[in-house]
Amino acid sequence: MKRARCFLCLLVVLTAASLLRADSILSEQTGDSENFWQRETLTKGLFGLDDRLEDSGIEVGLGVTNIYQQNVRGGISTHRRAGRFAGSYDLELSADLEKLLGIQGGSLYMLTEGKWSQSGGIDAPSVGSVFGVNGDGADRRTMDVTELWYEQAFAEEMLRMRFGKMDLRGGFEHHGCPVAFDCSIYANDEVTQFLNMSLINNPTIPFPDYGLGVAVHYSPGRFWYVSAAVVDAQADVRETGFNTTFGDEDYFFYIFETGVTPKLDSEKGPLQGVYRIGLWYDPQPKANTDYADTGKSYRDDVGLYLSCGQMLAKENADPDDSQGLGGFFRYGCANSKKNDIANFWSFGFQYQGLIEERNDDVLGAGFARGIFSDKASTTYTDDNESVVELYYNAQVTPWLNISPNIQYVADPGGNDTGSDAVVLGVRAQMSF
Repeated sequence: MKRARCFLCLLVVLTAASLLRADSILSEQTGDSENFWQRETLTKGLFGLDDRLEDSGIEVGLGVTNIYQQNVRGGISTHRRAGRFAGSYDLELSADLEKLLGIQGGSLYMLTEGKWSQSGGIDAPSVGSVFGVNGDGADRRTMDVTELWYEQAFAEEMLRMRFGKMDLRGGFEHHGCPVAFDCSIYANDEVTQFLNMSLINNPTIPFPDYGLGVAVHYSPGRFWYVSAAVVDAQADVRETGFNTTFGDEDYFFYIFETGVTPKLDSEKGPLQGVYRIGLWYDPQPKANTDYADTGKSYRDDVGLYLSCGQMLAKENADPDDSQGLGGFFRYGCANSKKNDIANFWSFGFQYQGLIEERNDDVLGAGFARGIFSDKASTTYTDDNESVVELYYNAQVTPWLNISPNIQYVADPGGNDTGSDAVVLGVRAQMSF
């Protein structure tokens, strides 16, 4: 394993050196003297491919994330190395079909992902968290087309409909605000923000695993919207989704969300906020861990969630400048017979540009608590699991961000006989 890691490090160094050399040669040939460290992406948009496709309405993006985490105190074990290293890549392609094919209001999106990790992360061998301390960690997969959908806009984008394989947590945008479903501008992205899964999405919502479905977003006014979706509840990210959608039981996950996006007045300009409430329905037979062990199951699971985000203070009056302080809050509840986590809440803050001359750096702090079902007391000897996370996302160059991270997990796995865990980590995210 050590030899493999040494080889991997050597490969990364050689690749970086090759890119620097190729860039130097290309700059000499074209007369382009742009600083290597100041460009937006490492390879100038895949060596100019993105720029050449832009006029056709096609955009391509490639990002790579590498994460190292270690449990330094408590949990299951501080000595097991499995799962400490994890990483992923994201290859995105979006197409404006009005430019490409003349289809007014049409767009296409595809996301291809790959994962590499040991044991899917450090939770199982080291921490024992129910939430999960690495939202980007997963079993090794070379390539999966996780999203492929078509979107059609009507009535000057007042109504948008989406069809295909989708991630409901990606949601829509409403006048520049990420909304629907359970999205948050401050806590929704594992490659740039929080790593703990409880601070990425609400764990009481049983989101399907990238399934085939239909989503609709309606925004008749600037401050109000409604969104709804129906997705295959048995979806498997590794498959196209046709087998489970049309060839298995007719189980579909339904979700509805409505909210308002007000702007509060301040001396430095309007402060954007998002306040929403949602309902979900899952017809699949399920039960909490205790009931499942006895063979019991129940259908027609229903839950409710709240999600709020608010810009609290701005540093500058420029409407395009996002420097300042923002906060978020989430709450969710689910049936205690059918789910291990019956109640959940979280809150946190984000400050962009806290340090002078570091305008793009982001400091984030969050707290989350999941209340376990009182009907699953055999599995969980404590009432809850709680998490505190702190991260600092430093922009080294426009194409490279380094994020140190610390998590404190109280009663991991709902076990009051063990000790609380402290997890240290660092994340590197590169845009190609």
